[in-house]
Amino acid sequence: MRAIAEFIMRGRMQATLVVAGCAALPLLYWLGAAAGSLVLLRRGLKDALGVLALGILPALIWWLYSDDPRALMVLLGSSGLALVLRASESWNRVLLVSIAMGLVFSVVLGAVYRPHIEILAQELVKILPLALGDLYQQLSVEERARLAALIAPVLTGLIAALLQIVSVLSLIIGRYWQALLYNPGGFGREFRAIRIPLGPAMLLLACMLLGPNFGSQMAMLTPLCSVPLVFAGLALIHGLVAEKRLAKFWLVGLYVTLLLFMQLIYPLLVVLAIVDSLIDFRGRLTPKDVDSANGEG
Repeated sequence: MRAIAEFIMRGRMQATLVVAGCAALPLLYWLGAAAGSLVLLRRGLKDALGVLALGILPALIWWLYSDDPRALMVLLGSSGLALVLRASESWNRVLLVSIAMGLVFSVVLGAVYRPHIEILAQELVKILPLALGDLYQQLSVEERARLAALIAPVLTGLIAALLQIVSVLSLIIGRYWQALLYNPGGFGREFRAIRIPLGPAMLLLACMLLGPNFGSQMAMLTPLCSVPLVFAGLALIHGLVAEKRLAKFWLVGLYVTLLLFMQLIYPLLVVLAIVDSLIDFRGRLTPKDVDSANGEG
């Protein structure tokens, strides 16, 4: 990883090669977004603009000729979040802004993939009686129609949330590279300090639970608002493992379990983040002077 970061920061040509080259490859666009984030975090928008502009070209071609906007969305999304992080030095703000980015993603996805999402939603509606069993039979006709109307927005929100997560992860990689080169260990301290304050955490919880009551399209807020809480939950576990000096095995086990049992661990992380906002497990353990990972100043 260090070798890649050093190559990117060697010069504008090398950075452009990585950003544009990865954006041109369907499975590596996240790496190009991470490289763009590194350049933007370290050099600023003025120096990074040319690199990002050339990186956007292959991503735009993918959208125009393959109807696949993912590379462009992640590249622009991670770059926007990098600007927020560079200006504010606040991961909380980055995670909260990512919700607005996710909403933009939802609009784009709804326009590009609407027919595919509607077809998938119709298929899911057909299996609802089998999936819910007697509970579905107890629903009134109006309640069944309302439930069916929520499926397409939720699917759109889930896809947008996935791209939102990829954008944040790309920024995390870029920030990690920056700390690796200019402030070793800085990113770890920065990430472990992430904690959503009580007010925003309660607002996110309200949007997740009550959003669908204000219209079917608002159902997409549920997956989008969960993303900041999931990262805060991961930061909490990283912080506790570091404070208790536990073996890295626990973190490896966490991520393996997250991949294998996503439907169980994901909501658990959300709950942990909300509880941490109430209790602040790391309040007396986290050093007050958390170092920045940018290596500047």
